Amino acid sequence: MPVCSNRKTAGLVMCEPRELYNILNQSTKFSRLAESNYLCLLDARTKREYNESHVVTAKFGNKDEKGEFLLPKGVELECMKYCIVYDSNTDSLLDETVPAIQCAQVLEEVSRLPIRILMGGYERFSALYHFFRTQKVLWMPREIDDFQPYPLEILTVGLYLGDIRQANEPHIQKDLKIKAQVNVTEVPGKIYPPGACHTFQIPVSDSCEADIFSFFPDVCSFIDTHLSPNFSVLIYSGLGISRSCSVVIAYLMHQQKKTLQEAWDHVLKCKPNMRPNRGFVQQLSRWEEVVHGSVITNISDPLF
Repeated sequence: MPVCSNRKTAGLVMCEPRELYNILNQSTKFSRLAESNYLCLLDARTKREYNESHVVTAKFGNKDEKGEFLLPKGVELECMKYCIVYDSNTDSLLDETVPAIQCAQVLEEVSRLPIRILMGGYERFSALYHFFRTQKVLWMPREIDDFQPYPLEILTVGLYLGDIRQANEPHIQKDLKIKAQVNVTEVPGKIYPPGACHTFQIPVSDSCEADIFSFFPDVCSFIDTHLSPNFSVLIYSGLGISRSCSVVIAYLMHQQKKTLQEAWDHVLKCKPNMRPNRGFVQQLSRWEEVVHGSVITNISDPLF
């Protein structure tokens, strides 16, 4: 039966694997996983399955002697930004008997925000992001502080947004099957091993006066050429906040014919701390006019 009732609760919603992947990889100076009120990730499978392998930083969903899920100890769910539950392969909210929903229903009684159920469960997530499987149960604060996020996934076909550190990590290139990079910095990138990636460099500074607009046609063509189901493209800049975000937004307008507002919202959902400088926003507005034949988005809005 559907998950609904007359009682006022936070509710349950489905969470795509890409959404969890991006939540795990948010960072400012350090990984956001180090924030105590950021993410509560619970594994509702059996203890044996959890011990064999689980999603990185996930806690086991404990039960009482009656077999009913308990609230996780030491977790202030009322203040938690994200509460996500998964089991083996649940992919809808229609069956209240599955472990993920039973666990989530306990959490929603005390949470202010909707509880997310991972679409396809552990099986689907681990198939897509095998490098986020672990047997590690106890994470020390220092280990969480040292957690190195991966680039954020913008499109499931393999378009990623990252920073200069991630662009120079060989294991990231291997895990994400990065075969092309767009380097939006003034510093030439290093490829490991040499020749393993095709590169396109946009040598601009993060300045309101810098011309990034003139690169949009060629970089969109470059990404079109290299993006495929088997090979990924990483777009990066120094911090992955301004220059690379501007290129990603421009590509979404080109490839998916999104307006500037729609492309902006898409990237903002993947990376909430993105912030293209004002000069780049104005150039993106010009690009919107090129793609759509007219300016559609009002960039005088304070949110831009």
